Amino acid sequence: MPFSVVIPARFGSSRFPGKPLAEIAGKPMVQHVYERAILSEAQRVIIATDDQRIADAASGFGAEVCMTSANHPSGTDRLQEVVHSLGFYADDIVVNVQGDEPLIPPRVINQVAHNLSAVTEASIATLCEPINDIGSVLNPNVVKVVADSRGRALYFSRAPIPWPRDAFTSQSGREVMPSGVNFQRHIGIYAYRVKLLNDFVQWAPAPIEETECLEQLRAMWNGAVIHVEEADELPPAGVDTPEDLERIRHLFEQ
Repeated sequence: MPFSVVIPARFGSSRFPGKPLAEIAGKPMVQHVYERAILSEAQRVIIATDDQRIADAASGFGAEVCMTSANHPSGTDRLQEVVHSLGFYADDIVVNVQGDEPLIPPRVINQVAHNLSAVTEASIATLCEPINDIGSVLNPNVVKVVADSRGRALYFSRAPIPWPRDAFTSQSGREVMPSGVNFQRHIGIYAYRVKLLNDFVQWAPAPIEETECLEQLRAMWNGAVIHVEEADELPPAGVDTPEDLERIRHLFEQ
């Protein structure tokens, strides 16, 4: 089952400019991501960037690089530019691996690619993990997902879903985890069929996408099937801030 990996790496992050080139254990962060990706079963690993400094660094450690526009409204648009410019076929499978996850397990890259290949009605595959604390359930920065019995996503939300009506009837009831509720946190790794990417960039932002600020809801709004499965291995948290970078550096030192 052939698939490719694309690693978007932007220099101009608003919260952490130059993040892909931040040094970890003597290498730029994007190199660590690339080296994890090439340990997967991917036939091709491409770094997509809008900045020549990142392109030069990636070429220096032997990566394939695709230069992209600096004006994409979303990461999915950037991914579609890559598959279009490199001539991918509509039924090809591409896994989007974020350029700020230097410890991403190759196993989960394989997992989403295999899942998408196996579930023929799905256009996207992604992963989740159980939520075991009430703080995460109520935290809008933790995206929740509910799927049906066949692993097809029903909805993604920043709100607690499913909503345990009886347990949450009173405010005090929201201070402990309700029993018997299977809350799942969405893990933001995606495998796509190229046709979905080509369709996605033609669709206007969906009302539910704009309300929740969750891009995957545009695909669902337009009828795309998203397959969800619990991750075989939990990816460590990525790097969003300089503080995260120091945490990751400490892990590498250990």
